[in-house]
Amino acid sequence: EDDEELEIHTTRVVIETENGAKTMGKPVGTYITMEAPNMSAPDEDYHREISEELAYHLKKMIGEREQSVLVVGLGNRSLTADAVGPLALPHILVTRHMLQAMPEEFAGFSSVAALTTGVLAETGLESFELIAAVAEKLQPRCVIVLDALAAAGREKLCAVLQITDTGLTPGSGVGNHRREVSRKTLGVPVLALGLPTVIRADQLIGEEAPAEGEALFVTPRDIDQRIRELGRLLGYGITLALQPSLTAADVTALLG
Repeated sequence: EDDEELEIHTTRVVIETENGAKTMGKPVGTYITMEAPNMSAPDEDYHREISEELAYHLKKMIGEREQSVLVVGLGNRSLTADAVGPLALPHILVTRHMLQAMPEEFAGFSSVAALTTGVLAETGLESFELIAAVAEKLQPRCVIVLDALAAAGREKLCAVLQITDTGLTPGSGVGNHRREVSRKTLGVPVLALGLPTVIRADQLIGEEAPAEGEALFVTPRDIDQRIRELGRLLGYGITLALQPSLTAADVTALLG
C-alpha cells in the first residue's frame, strides 16, 4: 500500500496459524509497518498526514468507537534516543479525569489515561509490574505501549513506524530483555507502537558483531529534534484514533 504523493509505504502482514508463526519467527497476530523517509522532518503538514494514516490503522485494530484505554510510554526520558515513548505522552489527549468530573460534557469521548514507567535502575520496578498494577486498577479495554526500537538498517532510522497487536518485550532491541507486555500477560488487548531510533554499530559498517564485549549502538546526530517531532506525531495519531469525533485541527488546537 503506497501513497506516492506523501512518500508513505505501508505493509500489513497477518500471521494466522502457529505454523505461520514458526515460519515467520513471530507470534500470531497483525503487523503493520509504515515507512516514510521524512517522518522525523519538521513539516507539520506531512506529520498530519502520517498521524492520520496511523490513526486509520489503529482504529481498525482497536475496533469499538468508545474505549477505555491506557497508553504507556516506555523508555528513559533522560536518554534522548530512548525517550520517544515518554515524550509522546504530552501530545495525547488524556480524558479519564475529565470524564469522571464532567461526564455529560465529555459524553462520546473515549476514556484515556497515560503512564510513563521510567527505567528499572531509577524505580526498582519492572515496566510490566507498573503496567499490570495500573491496568488492574483501571480495567482498560485496551493498552497501547510506545517504545523505541533498534533499526535493522540505516535507512530505517527514525523513518519507520511499526504497529502490532502482539505486544512487546521492553529492552529486547538492545539485548536487555524484560517481562513481555502482551494480551497473554495482561489479560487485555495490547497494541505496541515502535520507532527505530538506534542501530548497532556493526550493522552500520557491515561488520560481524564482536564475539565478546558489549554491542555499541549509535543514533543520528540530530536525534533531539527528531524525537520531539516523532513524539508529537505518535501522540496526535493515537489521539485521532481514540477520539474519532476530533479532526487533526481540533487536536492541534487542544494540545498545541
